[in-house]
Amino acid sequence: MKNRSIAITLVVSLVLVLVVIASFSIFGGAAALPPISGYGTDPKLPTPDKRLIPVINVAKATGWTNGEKPVAADGMEVTAFASGLDHPRWLYVLPNGDVLVAETNAPANRPENSKGIKGWFFNLFQKKAGAAVPSANCITLLRDADGDGVAEKKSVFLDGLNSPFGMVLVGDVFYVANTDAVVSFPYTEGETEITAEPTKITDLPAGQINHHWTKGLVVNADRTKLYVSVGSNSNAAENGLAVEEERAAIWEVDLETGSHRIFASGMRNPVGMAWEAESGALWVVVNERDELGNDLVPDYMTSVQDGGFYGWPFSYFGNHVDTRVTPQNPELVALAIVPDYALGSHTAPLGLASSLGNTLPARFANGMFVAQHGSWNRDPRNGYQVIFVPFKAGMPSGDPLEVLTGFIKDNSDNAMGRPVGVAIDKLGALLVADDVGNVIWRMTTAP
Repeated sequence: MKNRSIAITLVVSLVLVLVVIASFSIFGGAAALPPISGYGTDPKLPTPDKRLIPVINVAKATGWTNGEKPVAADGMEVTAFASGLDHPRWLYVLPNGDVLVAETNAPANRPENSKGIKGWFFNLFQKKAGAAVPSANCITLLRDADGDGVAEKKSVFLDGLNSPFGMVLVGDVFYVANTDAVVSFPYTEGETEITAEPTKITDLPAGQINHHWTKGLVVNADRTKLYVSVGSNSNAAENGLAVEEERAAIWEVDLETGSHRIFASGMRNPVGMAWEAESGALWVVVNERDELGNDLVPDYMTSVQDGGFYGWPFSYFGNHVDTRVTPQNPELVALAIVPDYALGSHTAPLGLASSLGNTLPARFANGMFVAQHGSWNRDPRNGYQVIFVPFKAGMPSGDPLEVLTGFIKDNSDNAMGRPVGVAIDKLGALLVADDVGNVIWRMTTAP
């Protein structure tokens, strides 16, 4: 009798799984709005489309073969600066021109993340998207000593880290944002390996869920404060507000004392940060919430106001309330700042780099480069590209321009690559980390 009950349970579970799988295609639906409607200072915000089974449209990670590469915009060319890497996610260019790349992924120990049937499917689709590989937990140094645009030297700069992401050099101290702490190491210009033990500057939110594990890192102009981007522990506070303490925020860390404060909050998953050259303001790209339909909610980039609150989880794009969140907080919603510039729904912007110092065509002289990792919760897909947002007087001033595309093969189900980190190298070229293709792409003006 017991075996029969087990068998019935297994059959029922299998049927439910098949129903859910079928639902992904049956109820996927098509986007009601063109992608560009979700960009700019006044994006279209349709009525939320809530459904039991959200839209699932994951591109299969395949990598590049037979000399394939992404497509550069007119007047530019793209070449491989380095290849054969292990899930390269983030980039940092040292003053001597050496390029550091964080080869990293989510930490292995997150037992409370993605639990249940929904979590099982999430992990399945993460694997399909190429996001389930083990973390190499290292930072690799790439050196192009002869200046031909190809790194001929590759060495392990730092090893034994814990899902490292953000990096910054301050004087002779090199800082790394692990998933659970900011740590520092002594640095001597030109060295290709650091063997010193880390010094902990401050702990960061991690723990058993650690849903958004990446921690971005920049330093202010006078080199006294670090800014750390910390993502939420959920999509829309479904794990409760207690586990969101000091998350969905940008921290300000005092380099002298290691103390920190919340510089800005209410950002579901802030990742890349950059300083805008004309105004000196801190800018950030933010991944907004999912499962409200193909055209909600637009991801965004925004200048960051000290003490500012940007809505998550209670509202989006100002005071548009997310009714899934309970209890609500109308007092905070009333204070929610409208982001400066929408970047399209579900585009997953991760990398952000100021155009300062680039030698690309003139249309890229003033603005921000943004790497959009690509959607899973939209049909048709969105993102999977690098774009440029032009600026004027310190603020966005027009439609985005394509920079690097062609990561999805012939509009198929295959993603040959996915862009993540972006940086300007010492010669003014744009570097793009591709964590599916395991390549660092280098973009220059065409001869």
